[in-house]
Amino acid sequence: MSDKVSDYYYELPRELIAQRPAKRRDEARLLVVPEVGQFGHHTIRDLVSLVSPGDLLVVNESKVLPARLNGQKTTGAQAEVLLLKRSGSGEDPALWEALVRPGRKLRAGHVVEIGTELSVEILEVLPSGNRLVRLKSDLDIETAIERNGSMPLPPYIDREIEPFDRDRYQTVYARTGGSVAAPTAGLHFTNDLLEEFETKGIKRTAITLHVGLGTFRPVNTEHPSGHSMHVERYFIPDSAIEAVERTKMDGGRVWAVGTTAVRALESAARDDGSLRPGWSQTDLFIWPPYNFRVVDGLLTNFHLPRSTLIMLVAALGGYDRTMAAYAEAVRERYLFYSYGDAMLVMPSCG
Repeated sequence: MSDKVSDYYYELPRELIAQRPAKRRDEARLLVVPEVGQFGHHTIRDLVSLVSPGDLLVVNESKVLPARLNGQKTTGAQAEVLLLKRSGSGEDPALWEALVRPGRKLRAGHVVEIGTELSVEILEVLPSGNRLVRLKSDLDIETAIERNGSMPLPPYIDREIEPFDRDRYQTVYARTGGSVAAPTAGLHFTNDLLEEFETKGIKRTAITLHVGLGTFRPVNTEHPSGHSMHVERYFIPDSAIEAVERTKMDGGRVWAVGTTAVRALESAARDDGSLRPGWSQTDLFIWPPYNFRVVDGLLTNFHLPRSTLIMLVAALGGYDRTMAAYAEAVRERYLFYSYGDAMLVMPSCG
């Protein structure tokens, strides 16, 4: 175990940062991390044989919005608005917190015309330097964003956005719009694979956690407790609570598909492991040691060094085991980050 952030650093050759997804979603490689023993080398298609009948997969059905809005100021100069998250409680779909470029020249009262269907008014410069903005359109706001925006690919994807990104930077079960980054573990699932799970008796339920850009932010303090965690909104439906309770009662295991599912489930968990329903906000930061109340196993992509997400993985899989798995993945030339390969952290035998 380590509580020093610097211990979560690893060297990653630049060529191992995936710039494009696998040809097929389920062709990505899968590093299996058991509690003890050798690592396993598989593909996503092997998940059906690695997860047991009676187990439960919890997926995040948040939908990535094409939140990058390119337009012009009233002067004709180019401008960009990157939507980060809905403002406040999120009840007004037109109010967003956003990053803008050029930052110095887009002050309160300025308007960016995205197209004939959508404009963005700058309402306020926030203490963080971000902007509070109002989207204006005769269309439904989400429809206006869908028709006028482009996908907000992560900063480490060093290429122009291509048409296939609209489909591939989105899970096949995405439903509720609100994320500005994909819950990437779910990108590997195909509808055929989901049907195979169902045929084998592996259950699936869905929660929603809207992913923000804070997910990419490194931890710059030397102890995790000094890090200011980003806040994300999540929703736990009654159906997910019933599925988790039934699985636990029948002796099955709860698998989180992605760290976002972990954060939502563990944030909603009471001390006895029962879940609170409904919408809420979380700034939960999970690092070792942590007592997981709901999650048993985890499917996840490989994460940035010194990130809150690699620490979350270490809390479930153990620090030494997790860092050894990352070293193995680099040695074996796995691909990293959003469009990369995945690892499966197996449940504890204890």
